Amino acid sequence: MKFEEHKIVQQVMRSRQDPEAADQLIRSYMPFIKAETARFIHRPPVEGRDDELSVAMFAFYETMTVYNPDRGPFLPLAAAGIRNRLIDYFRKEQKHSGQLSLDQPAEEDGCTLLEKTDPGVDDISDYQDLAAAQSEIETFSAELAGFGLSLTDVADSCPRQERTLDACMKVLDYAKKHPELLEQMIRSRKLPLSQLVLGSGAEKKTLERHRKYLIAILLAFTNGFEIIRGHLSQMKKGGAAE
Repeated sequence: MKFEEHKIVQQVMRSRQDPEAADQLIRSYMPFIKAETARFIHRPPVEGRDDELSVAMFAFYETMTVYNPDRGPFLPLAAAGIRNRLIDYFRKEQKHSGQLSLDQPAEEDGCTLLEKTDPGVDDISDYQDLAAAQSEIETFSAELAGFGLSLTDVADSCPRQERTLDACMKVLDYAKKHPELLEQMIRSRKLPLSQLVLGSGAEKKTLERHRKYLIAILLAFTNGFEIIRGHLSQMKKGGAAE
């Protein structure tokens, strides 16, 4: 877990026990909250005038109270929560006051507000999962780019034989028991191949051929990439053969 992300996770957890810490965290991230609100209302929100900003602040606080690091980085989930609450707020307001419907054209291009703010998933929890998955994939892709890799590179490097997959899983098991190797990989942006070969007992040539895949699966265990880990599991099940 990167330092900045680790820091905000600590702050979120502390805020659950300390109301002053919660207030401080919200104040610290007001630029983030305002930016997410502005993306929804298409202009900078004004404190004390725009109810949408209050809704966004509450959504940020709500995410703090239920956040689980295993679900992924905090800020993408907070952004999804803010957008969900603003969609709910807009729908209630237009229902009670007869304002512009989310289904009516709102721009010159003919797009509706619903198309611009809602991906078509009515259930809020489903939308949160979808947004979280998208954010996690984008974050993971950015992390891979730091190693000079893309998701396509990883897919191409997936093991095609059961014995090769087993060797990669031995490496993963060993690395999980020695987190200092994961930290070393993050710092150096290189796979600690020699240590992994020695510790796992896997053949060096096998690991070299699947270096890109190994970097991906090890990286997935450094940042709480729960969705990515599931995706990699499906890739390996579909790719490995007897």
